Amino acid sequence: MFIKTSHYHIPIALKRYEYGSASNCPLPKGCEHCVNGSKMVLFITGRCGTDCFYCPISPEKKGKDVMFANERRIFDLSEMLDEAASMNATGTGITGGDPLVTMERTISAIKMLKEHFGPGHHIHLYTSTVDLGRSKELCDAGLDEIRFHPPMSQWETMDLKEISRIVSETSLDVGIEVPAIPGNENGLERLALSALEAGVGFININEFEFSESNWNMMEEMNYRVKDDLSSAVAGSEKMATELMRKYPKCPIHFCSSTFKDGVQLRRRLIRRANVIARKHDIITDDGTIIKGIVYAEDLNEAAALLLEMKVPKDLMLIDEERKRIEVASWKLRKISKKLPYQSFIVEEYPTFDRMEVERTPLKG
Repeated sequence: MFIKTSHYHIPIALKRYEYGSASNCPLPKGCEHCVNGSKMVLFITGRCGTDCFYCPISPEKKGKDVMFANERRIFDLSEMLDEAASMNATGTGITGGDPLVTMERTISAIKMLKEHFGPGHHIHLYTSTVDLGRSKELCDAGLDEIRFHPPMSQWETMDLKEISRIVSETSLDVGIEVPAIPGNENGLERLALSALEAGVGFININEFEFSESNWNMMEEMNYRVKDDLSSAVAGSEKMATELMRKYPKCPIHFCSSTFKDGVQLRRRLIRRANVIARKHDIITDDGTIIKGIVYAEDLNEAAALLLEMKVPKDLMLIDEERKRIEVASWKLRKISKKLPYQSFIVEEYPTFDRMEVERTPLKG
């Protein structure tokens, strides 16, 4: 039997964060790592036994047994360690699909992360499967925090006795995480009160939002975006904050749609950029990287010419894979007109795929 003294149950005044997020309790540990931009997202599988109409998973992942570490498609769990190291991750969030569908793989991932980064590497997991036995297995493997995501159809009728046992019989921090779906206020209220009675440490309520995979279905149900700059559904934020005010003893954290991009993602990009950036790279305030690019048939010949034009060796890099030379942008601007090669200033994400944001030609 585990005796818990959770700090999550301590009620505090409603605290507002950036971009509309709020809480009336201390943030869950997993959220702390996420807010700091130091959490790696491990998408362990797209398979799931729950068919939620509002599922935001992209078509390339939904229902498919694929793995991603952040934006990086991985084929072996060892690759997740490289991705975590590339951002100095202090924690990992394991998601899906449902990670408990591939239980053996999920346990292997938890053990590998703990062995490689040490016991202080915080790991939390999202699942719709409430199972005491499997929760104990996850706990024994090293999982720190589990977040249950009951489908909306179960909010008013869900029996939380099993969750109560998981709270009392494991050392896991246990929480509930669901979206605030307008029109289902009674169900969300019932779920929150039942969760509190079951002894969960926190209730995370996410702002309901449109995504590529649920857009048509959401429109059919007459949901609308709250403004022209957001993918969030109108009424979702109000629904969550009213519940927080009505039941201040329920430990609720509301995470807004824009908070994910404006704070969490941005900070993660900045963190990764600072780890992987080379001397010739410029890191922007948004965490993207600016660099000069030179394309040539013979890269070694082009590199030799750049050296002749007084570009220091440590301010350029031959990229054989992309068949180009990366050059300090401030150097390339000065010499581009004298080069017999196509050259550009590019802005890229610091992600594994290095997706290009913008390209400015210097020489045609």
